[in-house]
Amino acid sequence: FGYYIEVTKSNLNLVPPHYIRRQTTVNAERYITEDLRQKENEILNAEQNAVELEAKLFDEILEETLKYAKELRKTAELLAEIDVYSGWAMLANEYNYCCPEISDDLKIEIIDGRHPVIEQSITNIGGQKFVPNGTMLDDYENQIAIITGPNMAGKSTYIRQVALIVFLAHIGCWVPAKSCHIGLVDRIFARIGAGDDLSKGNSTFMIEMTETANILNNMTDRSLVIFDEIGRGTSTYDGLSIAWSVIEYVEKCCTRTLFATHYHELTKLAESSKKIKNYKTLVKEWNDEIIFLREVVPGSADRSYGIHVAKLAGLPKSVITRSKKILRELENESNTLNRTLNKKSKKFSDPQIELLL
Repeated sequence: FGYYIEVTKSNLNLVPPHYIRRQTTVNAERYITEDLRQKENEILNAEQNAVELEAKLFDEILEETLKYAKELRKTAELLAEIDVYSGWAMLANEYNYCCPEISDDLKIEIIDGRHPVIEQSITNIGGQKFVPNGTMLDDYENQIAIITGPNMAGKSTYIRQVALIVFLAHIGCWVPAKSCHIGLVDRIFARIGAGDDLSKGNSTFMIEMTETANILNNMTDRSLVIFDEIGRGTSTYDGLSIAWSVIEYVEKCCTRTLFATHYHELTKLAESSKKIKNYKTLVKEWNDEIIFLREVVPGSADRSYGIHVAKLAGLPKSVITRSKKILRELENESNTLNRTLNKKSKKFSDPQIELLL
């Protein structure tokens, strides 16, 4: 009923004549006055009036602002550029970035390159020092780099940092390196990580192959490609065969490529091609433990150290001990098979057997 003045029936004789009766109840009468009616209207309509006033004022501001829309848009664009460039400058100064040299050739040469994100993370969290690594890619002697080494040793970080440095150079930013020469690239392709899409019926391996197919069908000799494992989701021979043929295809396309893998057999490709080079991530063994040195150097790894990494992850001791025993048995069987194949290959000179070797 809004606002009113309630007077009990015992006091009705005291009601002033200008009171207007609004409602009668069992024990009282309710009255309103002209002043109270006015306040009631103001209070009840205050929110609506506020909304209308706000909309009116906003429309006036818009109308006035639109007169200077072109100038304001230009100012906003300039401020955005200043913000980006000043941010890059502060980043380069704080983390000792260098100005990359951009050219029209196909050479990518990075001296003491670093991962721009991980470098800051380990510095801010643990005060550690990021280990820099160099890179050399071109179209004649260093087209493909095959990188082997244990899990957790830094292969993935290394190939990602190269892609990020190339990207930063192309957008005009200084890069985390001692010095840097970047031959222009048209696109950067990456086949990294593992995941599935069960809702669409795609397994992890299917997604991996789909991504690989996209890269092989769209890359050019101007592209940069990073592969972080190929052929993991199928049998060893299937995966090795696919990875082997992918590298051969990439070589024919003259595409600059970083290929991180656990298939040590792929390092043999460097023996038959001057465009392929082997690199490995260094580790040090000490008291049945491994120490990751995070350095990428020429050469190929001889072991994956998967059991060591499993131990670091916290697998039960009995599982680790059993794994080592099984590994020794499998290695012995493999050595026996290799000796047999060697004898047969010498006797029959079978090219299929030579391929297996």
